[in-house]
Amino acid sequence: MAAQLDGVFVNSLQDVIKASKILVVGAGGIGCEILKNLVLSGIQDIEVIDLDTIDVSNLNRQFLFHKEHVGKSKAEVARKSALEFNPNVSITAYHDSITTPKYGVNFFKKFNLVLNALDNRQARNHVNRMCLTADVPLIESGTAGYNGQVEFIKKGMTLCYECTPKAAQKTFPGCTIRNTPSEPIHCIVWAKHLFNQLFGETNEDEEVSPDMADPEAGGETAGEAALNTEVDDVNGKGDIERVNTRQWAKNLNYDADKLFNKFFHDDIKYLLSMSNLWKNRSPPQPIKRGEFPEETTNHTTNNASVLPDQRIWSLEECYKIFSDSIGALKSDVEKLADNDHLVWDKDDKSAMDFVAACANIRAKIFNIPVKSRFDIKSMAGNIIPAIATTNAITAGVVVMHAFKALAGDLEKCKTVYMRPTLNPQNYLLVPEKNILPPNPKCYVCAPKPSVCLQVDTTKLTVKELRDEVLVKTLNMIDPDVMLESKGLIVISSEEGETDCNNNKKLNELHIVDGVELKVDDFLQQYELSVLVFHADAERDKPLFEIVGDRDAIKQKSEIDEEAEKAKEETAPGDGPSPSKKARVEVQDADEQDDDDLQLIEDDETEDASAPSTSSNANLKRKPADSAAGEGCSKKAKIVDSDDDLIMIEDDD
Repeated sequence: MAAQLDGVFVNSLQDVIKASKILVVGAGGIGCEILKNLVLSGIQDIEVIDLDTIDVSNLNRQFLFHKEHVGKSKAEVARKSALEFNPNVSITAYHDSITTPKYGVNFFKKFNLVLNALDNRQARNHVNRMCLTADVPLIESGTAGYNGQVEFIKKGMTLCYECTPKAAQKTFPGCTIRNTPSEPIHCIVWAKHLFNQLFGETNEDEEVSPDMADPEAGGETAGEAALNTEVDDVNGKGDIERVNTRQWAKNLNYDADKLFNKFFHDDIKYLLSMSNLWKNRSPPQPIKRGEFPEETTNHTTNNASVLPDQRIWSLEECYKIFSDSIGALKSDVEKLADNDHLVWDKDDKSAMDFVAACANIRAKIFNIPVKSRFDIKSMAGNIIPAIATTNAITAGVVVMHAFKALAGDLEKCKTVYMRPTLNPQNYLLVPEKNILPPNPKCYVCAPKPSVCLQVDTTKLTVKELRDEVLVKTLNMIDPDVMLESKGLIVISSEEGETDCNNNKKLNELHIVDGVELKVDDFLQQYELSVLVFHADAERDKPLFEIVGDRDAIKQKSEIDEEAEKAKEETAPGDGPSPSKKARVEVQDADEQDDDDLQLIEDDETEDASAPSTSSNANLKRKPADSAAGEGCSKKAKIVDSDDDLIMIEDDD
């Protein structure tokens, strides 16, 4: 197209455009616009990858897709639609995840440029690392409503995607979700957990039954027997056998009435028996099938002019949708292979209906404002409304940056922000003044990446170290962990080699305060030094924190010491303790630090040309002896000392 017409581009850029090979990661709102722009610009060799399929909700802003494409691969359909603009272009489409092992460093090295149009941080982190390792320029982009952002990333020259902290997805204590919800989001999280307990991948941290270990309950056990029998089965000998929630539901053939009464009546009755919880709260009101209380109609939200998804459902409507969605989900589960499970998706009608109905029923029980299905979908899927115009403008900036990068004008590729209103200089598109250099303390792109892990080494297990810290928090794919001081492989990427360590606490393997672990991810070609600092974990506090700077640990320790000193100096013999004020002030300081220093997801990448930092990197070491042990997973909180620069996510 444009590159094939003389005079549109200068000759040098025209030749580069014709010879370039570009990878587009993501074929959603921004990805479709980028692909169209590349094709019309005359890029001759393009590859696009996206794991997602087309949903009806995509059609209002992802114009390469039409009604007849619903349910089909985004990447494949985007390819076919883009070729209609210019059939002379070579476009290869992959309906796959970019994080799978076959898209390794060699895959990335064949491209002149990578353009990210993703909607989740895990994949963004992974692509960031792969591009750093392959030394291929990356252009990041994202939108949120009327806001947009485009960021150029080049190894050794600019900040990488993980150089700066990212805002955390808020998490809530388990006892709040299970026992004392007070906001609509608490009910929505509980409903998503219930979906997983019945149909999805079960997780001990997503239990939905009342939390008997809640410290506010004061150790009360009244009603516990009644609660337990709800998920007990009687075997042929008359003995009671404990079964998990899913098996219990299967034994009932997913009877909607019995499930309803269990989760919205019997469990609530049990919560009421924990009287200490309700001394300063309004108690919940159990609801039993067939005994629904009378409701006042909300005329504002239920009149004929309101769209169906924006109506507020009555309790009867919630029950009907609850029952219908269970029937549909039961049919979906029965089609799966043994031990397989469903995955909750905001765009799956039955899954979304189930969560919306359960969330609103629970909200009614706890006298919490109910929400429309539209609102619940936005909250459950962390959705910010997507604007087609924002996507189009952002994609245009991406391709303009691509031209500059291909022409070698890297200094002109400054980060650009799109704002909903004019700034004081009357600009909607606001560029950074300068290219920002790499963060020397970044644990991804620094010459020798390292990170500080503050952890309760007496409670965290090796399995949790792998799953919660390295994979979920630091976003590795398949890590190996070595304790060189003891000559041990703590975690191996080879299946079964170190399973004997899984349930051991870290201190059982001599991973204690001051120890340094060597971590390696072969797929990402990334090595990381993890410095371990022990800290006792209190109840309902995370078992670990990733701290980007050692000084942050020292500062936090000093704050804790000052708080303890204040408590000792001010605590009186009788009367209310003024030390509570000191504790509150310290907590506020910590929370403020967290807000300023959040870095909630992470991945790692390393210099592809750099030699291994370990002289024995390829040497297998002996696994530790097996031992029994148990642990409990906790959500991580990441603290970093750098200023917050948030990359806006693309819509899906």
